[in-house]
Amino acid sequence: MTMRGRAVAGTLAVLLATAGCTTSTRPNGGAPTVTSAAATPSGPGNSHGWNRQRLKGAVAKHTGITRTARPTVLNGLVGAVFTRNADGDHFCTASVVDSAGLNLIVTAAHCVWDPQLGQRSDLVFIPGYRNGDTPSGVWPLLAVTVDDGWKDHADPDVDVAFAIVQAQNGQQVQQVLGANKLGVGRGYQVPVRITGYPGSSDVPITCSNTTTEQSSTQLRIDCPDYTGGTSGSPWVTDFDPSTRTGTVVGVIGGYQEGGNSPDTSYSSYFGDRVQALYDRATG
Repeated sequence: MTMRGRAVAGTLAVLLATAGCTTSTRPNGGAPTVTSAAATPSGPGNSHGWNRQRLKGAVAKHTGITRTARPTVLNGLVGAVFTRNADGDHFCTASVVDSAGLNLIVTAAHCVWDPQLGQRSDLVFIPGYRNGDTPSGVWPLLAVTVDDGWKDHADPDVDVAFAIVQAQNGQQVQQVLGANKLGVGRGYQVPVRITGYPGSSDVPITCSNTTTEQSSTQLRIDCPDYTGGTSGSPWVTDFDPSTRTGTVVGVIGGYQEGGNSPDTSYSSYFGDRVQALYDRATG
């Protein structure tokens, strides 16, 4: 067993906007359906040839492919977790999640809490970290909230943690960067984008694909090259072009603490227990 933390959302939104399409989630949590206006011949005044078949083919070309993440607003919500400062040990990833206090991040529980030793101290969150630069500041982690099942016996079904980060220059992290929403009970087949920081790289990577059911309490996704350091990477769906944010429905962790292969990752399912954990963290 390895500890991942140690050693299509954006593309779909753009293409759908181009084609005048919308998505809707099936009631059972299945993959979204895509609807569009009837295809018309290419030419002035139409969708430039973006009919349903061509749209689906273009989206498919971008799934399951890992590439360097561009410095966008959405990717800027994601950061590397270091010990002490940017010169410390980078071993995990976290991201800003919406909260009333405007000061909350989400990551994997195994990144911040050792069931034998308790909360890891002296950790900092560096959003947008890239090639040694800290464009959005360095945010020390303060209070950490994990489920009792993780505290007591490292239950992989609740390998999720919320942490409050310290304000900087009189501002909370969400005031500076914005935040993704928390999504619970979204089902097992969800198109997501995962962005994270491999420990061997100074730039983040990103990949889009559709999740599948590993078990009733675990999600699985196939994206290559998610090596040590990517634990806690957010699984983001429902990209909103107006806010340039989305909804987090998972983080790399859970089964095998994220997986023992860099090409397949896991997440604890975000259901009632994660909602209760969030409520505790923000209460």
